[in-house]
Amino acid sequence: MKSYGQVLDSIEALPDEQQESLVDTVRKRLAERRRAALVKSIGEARKEFKSGKIRPATAAEIMRKVRA
Repeated sequence: MKSYGQVLDSIEALPDEQQESLVDTVRKRLAERRRAALVKSIGEARKEFKSGKIRPATAAEIMRKVRA
């Protein structure tokens, strides 16, 4: 596996247009992974809610528990 510095050096060797394309591609892939993680988290929360493991709460109730 290449080190972080080696990857940066490889990217720096690319023409500007390819560097911009790479940045766009990486940003899109990160966004897709975040969306997938969010979908998974929401699905798990829905299952927990349906099974009675969690219940609805107001923001104030949640903050009280966080600060406790």
